[in-house]
Amino acid sequence: MTQHKAILIDLIHPRMLKAHAFDRLAELEELVNTYGGIVVVKTWQKRFAPHPKTYIGTGKVGELGEEAKRLGADLVIINGELKPRQTYEISETLRKYKVQVWDRIDLIPKIFAKHAKTAEARLEIELASIHHMGPRIFRMGMELSRQGGGIGTSGIGETNTERMRRHLKEKERRINEKLATYERGRALQRASRKRQSLQTVAIVGYTNAGKTTLLNALTGRKEYAADVLFATLDTRVGKLYFPESGRTVLVSDTIGFIKQLPPELIKAFTSTLSEAVDADVLLIVLDAGDAHLFQHFHVVRDILLRLGIVNRPYLLVLNKMDTTTASIRSQIEQRLSDEPFVWISAQSGQGLGGLKQKLMEIV
Repeated sequence: MTQHKAILIDLIHPRMLKAHAFDRLAELEELVNTYGGIVVVKTWQKRFAPHPKTYIGTGKVGELGEEAKRLGADLVIINGELKPRQTYEISETLRKYKVQVWDRIDLIPKIFAKHAKTAEARLEIELASIHHMGPRIFRMGMELSRQGGGIGTSGIGETNTERMRRHLKEKERRINEKLATYERGRALQRASRKRQSLQTVAIVGYTNAGKTTLLNALTGRKEYAADVLFATLDTRVGKLYFPESGRTVLVSDTIGFIKQLPPELIKAFTSTLSEAVDADVLLIVLDAGDAHLFQHFHVVRDILLRLGIVNRPYLLVLNKMDTTTASIRSQIEQRLSDEPFVWISAQSGQGLGGLKQKLMEIV
């Protein structure tokens, strides 16, 4: 795969603090690194509202084109969600510089595709891409039709767009049929678990918080765990045995959450998220050494609500405790005084005994 050289740009409020602006671009840069690209410039444009035609402003788009030409960049990524017309206008301006434009939502499915291992995950990525790109293609075609067709006529944009729309709808139907087969298989597995009175525990959390490492530590599995975003896209399930009670529970890993994760992507990944939706208990994993721990906790809770997961027993798992100080841990504990939590290091095994004890009490 060709390694892209990318320029990142964010649209920020004129009164936003510089530190906050840097933080927003830092996560976008991490997404690009996970995809395999190289960031050559990080910048932002201060505006009270997006420019209706070019999001960041026509003059700024031209500046980025010249900068891309000077640095040999072939990609501009905007940290937001572009409307079809905005994508078209920016692409037209950057065409002479041989530079593509993506928004944040374009980037995430491309990362998903890179990490997909199973046929089901690949199908869900394809479905997510259709949900994201389909409306854009249709609206852009309508725009071209209005520009070239004239009053009372049907332009070439409309003809091609309708053809593409029918093709995408048929493709979506076939994908949904295949995914329904996988879902029926999972439904049978869930019914079997209930007959055996097996309770399930789902590990959820912000991406790269250490969920897969925790699954491995609790169940003895040897799943791939990497220090990158979205290393897990497929459902992994292992068994955790409690010798004191003689009980066994099933523990599943899930896709990592991220802020501004669009609804169409959440909807598409039913396979891995269904384990969280149907779980008896949730382990919400947080990276204790992350300066944005509480922001990420808010993102996780918001996505769980969007999935309809409410009033479910849960335990906060403050992972990577070895990357923090006693003072920081004390501050975190004060802010989480009303929450059930436990400190661990899934990597070293520190605190796992306490986690298992609390989990046993819950189940």
